[in-house]
Amino acid sequence: MSTSSPLYEIPLRRIDGTPTTLADFEGKVLLVVNVASECGLTPQYEALEKLYEAHRERGLEVLGFPANEFGAQEPGSNEQIQSFCQSNYGVQFPMFEKIVVKGAGIHPLYQQLVAAWPSAENFGDDGFARKLAGYGIQHESPSDVLWNFEKFLVDRSGKVVGRFSPEIKPDDPRLVQAIEAALAAR
Repeated sequence: MSTSSPLYEIPLRRIDGTPTTLADFEGKVLLVVNVASECGLTPQYEALEKLYEAHRERGLEVLGFPANEFGAQEPGSNEQIQSFCQSNYGVQFPMFEKIVVKGAGIHPLYQQLVAAWPSAENFGDDGFARKLAGYGIQHESPSDVLWNFEKFLVDRSGKVVGRFSPEIKPDDPRLVQAIEAALAAR
């Protein structure tokens, strides 16, 4: 198996603790999402699962990475998170152990994702960052992940081809169009 993208080499753990890497998903389109169970955006789990079910036969993998950096909205253990996702949203897409997605201790996966696409302000819309600032939430760096449910789109070769801020829902036509384009590319 070729490991043409450095993303494929980063050690990860599935939510059940099994060691893995993204090489398991090489040749597929990946939607990498930092998730949380106690966030106002948590209902996006349902739309992420629908997106996964609708496109997985064509090669889409939605990958959930629980993180607790934003308002401590993911306080549970990996077992609690897995149970919550399955019982409340029927999540079948791959979930991984809780990681750090910004600041001190940022996971190497997110270091590479952010370096590859430094801004989540797609479509000239910085509304979500302004909303957060209105609540007194500032980011140390403009490239920081803004909040829970930010989405990185990775093409079949392991290249980051998009970054979508948290308010871009999984069924948003702009995200769906980007996914469709990545799936169509060979």
